[in-house]
Amino acid sequence: MPPATPEHANTIQQHVMDTFTERFGAPPTALVRAPGRVNLIGEHTDYNDGFVLPMALDRALWIALRPRDDDQVVLHALDFDDSVQIALPVTQPEAADGGLRKGWSEYVRGVAWALHEAGLTLRGWEGVIASDVPMGAGLSSSAAIELATARAFATVSGLDWHAAQFAQIAQRAENAWVGVKSGIMDQLISAAGVAGHAVLIDCRWLTLDPVPLPPETQIVILDTATRRELVGSAYNERRAQCEAAARSFGVPALRDVTLNQFEAAADALDPVIQRRARHVITENARTLQAAAAMRTGDPVELGRLMDASHISMRDDFEISRPEMDRMVEIAQAHPASFGARMTGGGFGGCAVALVRAEAADPFSAEVAAAYTAATGLEPKIYISAAADGAELISVPTA
Repeated sequence: MPPATPEHANTIQQHVMDTFTERFGAPPTALVRAPGRVNLIGEHTDYNDGFVLPMALDRALWIALRPRDDDQVVLHALDFDDSVQIALPVTQPEAADGGLRKGWSEYVRGVAWALHEAGLTLRGWEGVIASDVPMGAGLSSSAAIELATARAFATVSGLDWHAAQFAQIAQRAENAWVGVKSGIMDQLISAAGVAGHAVLIDCRWLTLDPVPLPPETQIVILDTATRRELVGSAYNERRAQCEAAARSFGVPALRDVTLNQFEAAADALDPVIQRRARHVITENARTLQAAAAMRTGDPVELGRLMDASHISMRDDFEISRPEMDRMVEIAQAHPASFGARMTGGGFGGCAVALVRAEAADPFSAEVAAAYTAATGLEPKIYISAAADGAELISVPTA
């Protein structure tokens, strides 16, 4: 599948604006977008105060909107043909099984709640929402709706936009309202992506260092057509295991443990905790090495690190699955590929490959065919470019 083109984006933009006018009887006064993301390397390191290297996608969630004169948020989701009305402020959450909430509208409610908890005064608005970020694929469709919602609230409520601040608020919505104990990576790259670049993020200090892809390379996302929701999954279990490992070393987070320190104490750890810690510690090192390789334009080294990352996620963090491993093996074996790995929280979804730009189309077709022959599943392939983070696209005037 080719990259999302400006014409493609304009189609979604026009669709939400036209539907808004049809539903609400007048054109919207603002349009916001927030992208999904693909993580090139640095998986499950963000909540360990470590390093990640994602890029914002050229696929995004869009909201056409205008302010209201009351304290209601009225929102229609085209992708679900579903509408919701939310009264502001959103205060104490209602009880839910296990403290977890499912459904697209809970991300909107969660952001409204987290903004209120942050002491921000919100104005009501009405809007129409649509997205071309694949859902449940490990490309952070949840962060896209969180940051687009935050951008909408900032627009109508006259709030100054600070990417890191709103990313932290959106993360709080996902952690405390939705119930997924995610780190900051997804929200921060959706808020602060840089076109043409991946961004090295220090998740402790929230510093952002844009780094370009090696020349004449292309990022290709390989959707395995397998899904597992993070809500209620082993994601939270992995985080708890990492926290237990940090406690065993007497440090705030695994970011503070060197490889030498780990190796000296590894035998004393519970075997499962040992594997989890080894992944995080080595993945942090790989992520910094990958950023260095990108700065020097070295696709071979970047690909080698991506391959090693997949092995670590498969064997030490145990978040892969047979279909994912097969996809990665097929991608790695292709002559146009420098390297490939799974991406996202795990247990299904997407792999990411670094390939020669001139061979991206045949790579996509041949890998898809080989994967279908091996698994019987029909993958989706996205040749992807890096985009900017959440933004106010336009404020149409009469």
